[in-house]
This record gives sequence, C-alpha cells and structure tokens, in this order.
Amino acid sequence: MNYLIASDLHGSAYYTDLLVTRWEQEPADRLLLLGDLLYHGPRNDLPEAYAPKRVIEQLNPLADVILACRGNCDAEVDQMVLKFPLMADYVLLEEAGRTIFMTHGHVYDEQRHPYLVPGSIVLHGHTHIPAVQKQADGVWYLNPGSVAIPKGGSQPSYMTLTDGQLALRRLQDGSILQQLNLADL
Repeated sequence: MNYLIASDLHGSAYYTDLLVTRWEQEPADRLLLLGDLLYHGPRNDLPEAYAPKRVIEQLNPLADVILACRGNCDAEVDQMVLKFPLMADYVLLEEAGRTIFMTHGHVYDEQRHPYLVPGSIVLHGHTHIPAVQKQADGVWYLNPGSVAIPKGGSQPSYMTLTDGQLALRRLQDGSILQQLNLADL
C-alpha cells in the first residue's frame, strides 16, 4: 500500500489545493491526514486563504481514500461536515511487517504511545516541524510537518510512503527533502 501523508491543514484552501494536486500526481492508494484539518486554532495566525468551507469541498470528494485522526483543533462539528471518520485519537496500520501508530500528537507522541516493538513507527503532526528520528527505544518518529502553517524554519511539507521508500517532500513542487528506505530501519 502506498500513502501520501499530511497534517495541519488548518482550514487553508490554498495549501489544501496544493495538497490535492500532489495527491493527483503521486502514486498513492490512501491519503493519511494527521488532524487539524479545518480550524486554525487560537495559537496560530490565520493561514493563507483561510476558508474551512472550501477545504470541506476539497476533501470530501476524496473521502473513500482518506484515513484521518483527530487533532487538537478538530471538533465534533467538523465530523458533521466531513464524509470520512475524523474523531479517532489514533489509527494502527501494518506496512511491510511494521506497525505504524498514526496520531495527531497532542494525546500521543514520540514519548507517549502504547508499547511498540523496535522498528515500529509513530507517525504524527501537531508540532508543524518535519522530523525523521529514531528514538532510544528503537521506535521511529516521523512527522510530515505542516501543510499550511510550518514552524521552526520549515516550509510547507508532506510525506509519501511508496514501495517501502519514505520521503519528506516540499509541498510547492513535490521535491524530496529527505528520504529513507523502510528496509533500512
């Protein structure tokens, strides 16, 4: 299974449009969304082209390929307008014999998660800062950064997992910023 992975859209129609363009150009089976889809949150400035209703219109046609988990800025009212499940705190996936613990990062993160065997992956957003790090317990921490409100000097980004190759990519043009082969983990 091939995935396109993104987090922290925060209601930006402009950046969601870029993400949908990447989706149309990437050979992915599923779009994994790690939360904070519609609302910008009280700690963030408004992202470019803040238009949550437009983001709903952009995401709902992809409902049959989206797997999503709830972010700290997502609410029950968001679930009422989105056509895919959003309210789970985490999703578990198996890929290439590895467990992927998919979450937003405000409840579970690289330090707070259920027991995972070495080589497993904690995949989350929330910090708005991309990361590919192996933790002391042998679990990998992967963060695609933020689509709409990057922080820590980063730029709008997302990840792909294609045929065992994980790539952190620039949202603007899809170019690879960092790459990792899951077989090497």
